[in-house]
Amino acid sequence: MADTKMMSFMEHLGDLRKKITVSLISVCITFAVAFSFSEDIMRFLMFPLRYTLDFSVRKMYLYYVYHDKLEMTKLVFLSPTEAFWMNMKIAMVAALMLALPVIFQQLWSFVSPGLHAKEKKYVVPFVVTATGLFLIGAAFCFFVVLPFAMSFLLTYKVGDFMMPMLSVGLYVDFCLKFVLAFGAVFELPIIIIFFTKMGFVTPQTLARYRKYAILLAFIIAAILTPTPDIFNQTLMAVPMIILYEVGILMSRIFIRPGVT
Repeated sequence: MADTKMMSFMEHLGDLRKKITVSLISVCITFAVAFSFSEDIMRFLMFPLRYTLDFSVRKMYLYYVYHDKLEMTKLVFLSPTEAFWMNMKIAMVAALMLALPVIFQQLWSFVSPGLHAKEKKYVVPFVVTATGLFLIGAAFCFFVVLPFAMSFLLTYKVGDFMMPMLSVGLYVDFCLKFVLAFGAVFELPIIIIFFTKMGFVTPQTLARYRKYAILLAFIIAAILTPTPDIFNQTLMAVPMIILYEVGILMSRIFIRPGVT
């Protein structure tokens, strides 16, 4: 019996190794493509520095205003290797995003043996939804949160003796860190469905602790958002709360029979 369990464990471990290998190969292939376009991607990453997101109170809509926040200076690199590693980081994150469908498909194929036969057919909806949620979260951060953040941070107490001079490496790290964080946070409905399917929680429990989830959403937003103002924190907390409710709704639909 012990030998059978050990064989089963080793088989799962070998399967996991295969899934990781396929995912890494897909990332390497997309990295080779993304690296050749890293300079174009870097120009695209300058968007939060060149545009400010403004809000019309009278017409109640958001719009972009061209405002070069570094018109008096440029991005600089402070070490001989910083510009090179900046391109490597950009290409790696772009490669990861391009490879997301393959990564999520490999994740699904790894957990699918534990699902019911009728549930295994949801591989395409899972891959599309998981990839879409991540990209929506990343886009929301890049086009909404970061322009607000840059407008605040690059003008905060700037006077006669202070002016912004950004390191290209630090700027890229700053942007990519928050883009990846928001992308991961937007996977919340998938995570909730997974935990309900595994029987760790129930939709009723999640609904009962809704008020604590709202508080936690604002705490996480306060930690992850790059500025201390309540507006940017709300920009992240409100989508998290909506995603939490979506996760509860979807878990009621997909919850495994017999789980209470």
